[in-house]
Amino acid sequence: MKVIIGLGNPGKKYEETRHNIGFMTIDKISDKWSIPVQQNKFRALVGDGRIHNERVLLVKPLTYMNLSGESVGELLSFYKLSAEDILVIYDDLDLPVGKIRLRVKGSAGGHNGIKSIIQHVGTQEFKRIKIGIGRPEAKERTRDYVLETFSQAERPLITQAVEEAAEAAAMWTGAPFLQVMNRYNQAKG
Repeated sequence: MKVIIGLGNPGKKYEETRHNIGFMTIDKISDKWSIPVQQNKFRALVGDGRIHNERVLLVKPLTYMNLSGESVGELLSFYKLSAEDILVIYDDLDLPVGKIRLRVKGSAGGHNGIKSIIQHVGTQEFKRIKIGIGRPEAKERTRDYVLETFSQAERPLITQAVEEAAEAAAMWTGAPFLQVMNRYNQAKG
């Protein structure tokens, strides 16, 4: 079984915000592979289905971004899975809007959702798809910036990035992650 986790904040008020790009990607995978993400388990919305003949859980933690690891930790413990079995999709301030970057491991890089997952899973060694949301002009605006919606000009870039991230995540269910990384990290240079 493989677990694809999209990070975000629950509730209508956060739905289209920069911080919710992980949720948006899970919704895209859910639509494309007909896996409803509606079960409320492990303080998350969970969908259970198949992609490329592999059992997959699609997960949207409902603990709010900064506590994402609590939900992920519970899920891994229940299913007796390891960090090797998860892929986390989230926003990245250090990538330009719409750019995606796949990694097999790494630090939290200042991302509180990833910091929480590392804390609860006990390792930095889990697969990630980072989706660029750009950075605000003034550093002190970061907290507000991640909770803003995308501009009209950014929307096509984000739509494309979410599509690519969803394709990459689905590809991982049937191919080694390094192969997926090679394809998607080189796709746009």
